[in-house]
Formats: sequence, C-alpha cells, structure tokens
Amino acid sequence: MSPHHVRRYTTGLLLLTASTGAFDAVSYLALDRVFTGNMTGNVLFLGFAAIGVEGIPFLNNLVALAGFIVGSMVSGRIIGHGEDDGTLPRSAAWVLGYGAAIAIMLAVVWLLIGELPEPALLAITFLLAAVMGGQVSAVKPIGNSEITTIVVTNTVANLARDSRLGGGRNQPWVQRLLAVVAMGLGAVVGAGVIGWLGGPAAMVASVAVYLAGAFTIVVTSRSARQRRGAAAA
Repeated sequence: MSPHHVRRYTTGLLLLTASTGAFDAVSYLALDRVFTGNMTGNVLFLGFAAIGVEGIPFLNNLVALAGFIVGSMVSGRIIGHGEDDGTLPRSAAWVLGYGAAIAIMLAVVWLLIGELPEPALLAITFLLAAVMGGQVSAVKPIGNSEITTIVVTNTVANLARDSRLGGGRNQPWVQRLLAVVAMGLGAVVGAGVIGWLGGPAAMVASVAVYLAGAFTIVVTSRSARQRRGAAAA
C-alpha cells in the first residue's frame, strides 16, 4: 500500500475514533450514564452495579453491552471473514453507511420526543451501541492494529511500553498518540455541544464526525483497489 493511502486511512480511522469519543459523551452525559463504544467501562459498571453500588444502572449497561455485541456479530455476518488485504469491502462500506443512517434517525426521534421515557432510552442505547459494534467490525479489514477506533487503553499501554523511556524504539508513536488525542477531542466536542445545544444536536455532531471518517476510508479504499487493479493489468 502506498504511503499516501496509509496516511488517508489513518486520517479516516482517527476521525472514527473521535466520533466514538463524541458518541460516548452523548450516551454517558445525555442519555443514561453508559458508554456505547467503550465496553470496558460498561463491564466495570456492571460489576459495580451487581454488588449494589448506587447510581449505576445495571439494565442500561447490560443493554449497551448487548447492543454492541449484536452490532458486531451482524456486521461480521454481512462483511464476512476473508483475509485482511488493506482495503475495505463494499459490504463494510454499506455497514458504515447504515450505521450513520441509524444514528441520524435516533437523533431525529430524540429531538421529536424530547424527554425520553425509559423504553425509548433503552432502545436508543441499544441501537447506538450496535452502530459502534458494527463500525469496529467494518474497519477491521484495513488491518491497522494501532488505531482500534473504539478504545485507547491498549494504545496508551503500547505508547508507553515502546517509548524510549520504556526501553523501546519509540515507534509507531505518532499514530498511537493521535488516536488518544482524537478520542479526547471527540469527547470534548460531544460534551461541548451537549452543554450548548443539547443531546440530539450532539448526536448529529457525532454523526458528522463519523461520516467524515467513513467517507475518507471508503474513498481511500476505492482508490487503493483501483491502483491495485491497474498494477495487476
């Protein structure tokens, strides 16, 4: 793969990472105190709630975890499990597109309903988590293990372990650092829009970042596929 395509893929993945931070800000701050992208947090919350810690919604966290799992499984079925060749299958592009459409629909429904009753809250949490689960499965064929788009715990660990202070050679530190920054900036955007315009608007802003990342990846994959075909001919 050419360095140009690698850079563009990286940009798209970083945008999707930022969108995860924004979506998690929406789900945690404006919905029901759960994460729809970061399942590590939800698993911990489920453990806390299981022993009776107050203020942690057990059912809501369970619904978010279930939604993420279902979204990832459905996405895996649609895309298949072929060898990761550095391009995005067309089926994966459709998964990303459907995910954006679902998130936009959820924002519109939320805006129309206003104050969400518990059943609607759980439904939105489930579907938004499913979008996040589908997204991470959709970009897996690109084969970039440094930017996972949904969690940065392992990224931070690798960044520290492979740094010069950790005895490593300090590579590939740029992508890892940018992934951490992107997640944080996404959270800033989500939280800021919630405080300024409310939850539905923050959902729309999150979708906009998500679409920018998905579009970048899809266009880059098409270009890489065309380049590969021309070289083979």
